Amino acid sequence: MVRLTVALKASPRGAAQLLEAFRYLVVPTRLEPGCLGCSTWTDLDGVVHYVEEWATETQMRQRVRSERFVSLLAILEAADEPPQVQFDFVSATRGLDYIAESRGVG
Repeated sequence: MVRLTVALKASPRGAAQLLEAFRYLVVPTRLEPGCLGCSTWTDLDGVVHYVEEWATETQMRQRVRSERFVSLLAILEAADEPPQVQFDFVSATRGLDYIAESRGVG
């Protein structure tokens, strides 16, 4: 899995505009093949967050090269503050089995 995380600090008015712009991207992105999730929100400090999750690196690479991604880049370029952009490459996901294994429970 690959996760794209964007965080932008904004004024209250700017945060509302950024949130609306990101919301415009959420639904079409969720419908793309390989998209595991896409969401946006504002936290109490006025930071606007946008997250995309993709099943594979190949699908994320296709997303980044797509025309639709240009809309996301335009939002980032129009921001008052430099955005924090991060790509996380997750090679494994585990659940309760990890706890049991780590604690030596059978």
